Amino acid sequence: MSERKLFGTDGVRGVANEHPMTAEVALKLGRAIAYISKRGPHRHRIVIGKDTRISGYMLEFAIASGVCSFGVDVTLTGPVPTPAIAFLTRTLRADAGIMISASHNPFYDNGIKFFGADGFKLADDIELEMESLLSSGEIDAIRPTATEVGKTRKMEDSRGRYVQYVKTTFDPKLGLDGLKLVVDCANGAAYRVAPSIFEELGAEVIAVGTHPDGKNINDGVGAVHPERLQKLVEKHGAHAGIALDGDADRLIVVDEKGKVVDGDAVMAICGRDLINKGALPHKTVVSTVMSNIGLERSLAEVGGKVVRTQVGDRYVVEAMKQSGYAFGGEQSGHLIFLERSSTGDGCVAALALLEVAVRAQKPISELARCFETVPQVLINLPVSKKPPMNELTKVSALIRKVEGELGADGRVLVRYSGTENKARVMVEGPDPDKTQQYAEDIADALRAEIGT
Repeated sequence: MSERKLFGTDGVRGVANEHPMTAEVALKLGRAIAYISKRGPHRHRIVIGKDTRISGYMLEFAIASGVCSFGVDVTLTGPVPTPAIAFLTRTLRADAGIMISASHNPFYDNGIKFFGADGFKLADDIELEMESLLSSGEIDAIRPTATEVGKTRKMEDSRGRYVQYVKTTFDPKLGLDGLKLVVDCANGAAYRVAPSIFEELGAEVIAVGTHPDGKNINDGVGAVHPERLQKLVEKHGAHAGIALDGDADRLIVVDEKGKVVDGDAVMAICGRDLINKGALPHKTVVSTVMSNIGLERSLAEVGGKVVRTQVGDRYVVEAMKQSGYAFGGEQSGHLIFLERSSTGDGCVAALALLEVAVRAQKPISELARCFETVPQVLINLPVSKKPPMNELTKVSALIRKVEGELGADGRVLVRYSGTENKARVMVEGPDPDKTQQYAEDIADALRAEIGT
């Protein structure tokens, strides 16, 4: 089996209660991860968390049943951020971790992400093995009985443990005293923990997006909808706005003037700071192909460089682990400080940025001047199918033509989303109008050749 059918760039995702996001598939996935994780004679345990979607109940109990049916115990955390599951899996010495979330997607979607015992997301080959187990029926007959079946327990202090851990990533000699922050929790997994983290470090917190009802996650709030946060920062005269997504593994910042500071800008600020302190191995930041050219130019000013990976924070982490890098992320706000966390963590990233600001005694807007974005146009195009790009002859020819005209001053990236039925067209170039036209022409060519 060489091609993943269930797993995308960030676990399994889809419309809740439609294939593959059904209770039946969740149960089978639970059995598969239990089988893979069950090594050695000791009693085994898997940690399961979720965000605030109404479908989380259905999937949580289904996947827990699958795990227990294989003789592995389950620890249920309730709603916590994705990075909390990575942290708890590692510190509880569990055999695996599972997070039920569709991240920034609407409430009617859901997803399942898996972590190994080390707190890192599963490698591609492990996901392929899980898919093979589901399709082959190889483990269907393995049915422990009597005292050998697993049991579940609710972990009452999961949020408190995570809050305490995140606070330890902030310089203990510093604090957030005197800062006013607007914190948008997206009505998602961090609705309780995020305000506590910043308040306990001394900040005055105006919390929004903290009243989930199962249906309002990411609905006009959070990292994908920073417009409300921008207005609130200006209204309250806050020093910064912190926007998390539904599972709080990504971050978008708003400066004191109400301007959005995206993941590329935060990487530039933090990367330059680490380089200047001599704390960035190889003076290298790892980012994906989506990051703006401006990031490379900003880091180059202080002797740094960028190494790019395919889209997905898991691939950023893999590159960091393989080559000894310590910091990387995505333009969308997945930021990974590998010496502090094994996966993207919006709260940890926010504290890292605020630490730079507090130490330098400078506002976020001033820090962000180190990064100048090259005009970039991104078009998300719904598609009904995803034929290989190299088979789209007209689209490929147009891309080559645009790349030739841009030369070294720009980039073209056309790819399919790994989590949604969309094609993404990204063009960067020095002339905003031409860049926009290039992107629209490529999008039109895609519509004509694929159909939508």
